[in-house]
Amino acid sequence: MLTPDKDEFPRPAWNQAAIWMGCDLPALARMMRHYRWRVDAAFWFEALIDLTFASGNSLLRLVQTASSNHRVRRIALPDDPVFIIGHWRTGTTLLHELLALDPPNRCPTTYECLLPHHFLLTERWLKRWISFALPSRRPPDNMAVGWDRPQEDEFALCNMGAVSPYWQIGFPNEPPLDAGWIDLSGLSDEKRDQWRRAFRTFLQRLLCHRHGRLVLKSPPHTFRVATLVEMFPQARFIHVVRNPFEVFSSTRKLWKSLYSSLGYQKPLYRELDELVLLTFAQMHQSLQRTRPLVESERFMDVRYEQLVADPVAIVGDIYEHLQLDGFDGLRPALTKYASDHAEYKPNRHELNDATRVVIAERWQSYFEAYGY
Repeated sequence: MLTPDKDEFPRPAWNQAAIWMGCDLPALARMMRHYRWRVDAAFWFEALIDLTFASGNSLLRLVQTASSNHRVRRIALPDDPVFIIGHWRTGTTLLHELLALDPPNRCPTTYECLLPHHFLLTERWLKRWISFALPSRRPPDNMAVGWDRPQEDEFALCNMGAVSPYWQIGFPNEPPLDAGWIDLSGLSDEKRDQWRRAFRTFLQRLLCHRHGRLVLKSPPHTFRVATLVEMFPQARFIHVVRNPFEVFSSTRKLWKSLYSSLGYQKPLYRELDELVLLTFAQMHQSLQRTRPLVESERFMDVRYEQLVADPVAIVGDIYEHLQLDGFDGLRPALTKYASDHAEYKPNRHELNDATRVVIAERWQSYFEAYGY
């Protein structure tokens, strides 16, 4: 390993929400079958609880389909959603939180993303009874958590059975998915169509629940620009970049926290550094290949450091560059958010010289492209 293991993350109680709590039975079984059910003995009780929840989610999905599918199918998806992309820990969550302050923006919530099969049916009555299941803060960065806060749609796709790099969280000691599975190029036509159908269905459910301008955030979408442009020809993209040294350390801490708290295996972290280094490079290369598919007026790079320093100005620049209306109405909420969070300090990470040399060599093209 390039860096020593110092962080420890306690395992949450069995009744606290996990990524898998919203899977239906076929989705959870598909993930476990992919890894040949290699669940450590110590975690079989939790796995059985998740399988039980998955059975319940499957039943609720059938009820929701019967009661509302006729409305969902009639929803016409817009061709111009806004996608927030960028590597994990670059600030995509912060930007999603800021854009969610604009009422016309339709950002999926944590409840909708973790329970995608039946939120139309259950949100009004179930959400109040399971408030205890969420921690108040995210372990890696201490950001607030809540059922109504914006969330990344990758969790919904994962729980709906779509191929997702988040499967690795459940089985951290197994080989990661090939990059072709993440960017969808390595999937069969049938599996690519399944992914597209799952994504469309989730977005239709969102707009059936509440209309608005779709603003979606997911780091894995950075790999999928070609598919997203094919599905949504007028889509807009906001790409968040950050100092790579900070990204490496923070991403490593993120995966450690998720592996140790949500995995079905006791993580060994044998290839964690290499996974972070390789995935970052592959994501950057994929984006460089596909961003020419998007016209310049529909694509914008945002530096995390500038976003933190002056969120009102940067969001204003985003609205102007992407020709989004409504910034004047959003400005007061942004100003209040900036004032309320003025004391927030991002985690700082120390790297030894040898690690910095490796990062600089492996990620040289990113350093050069974005001026770090």
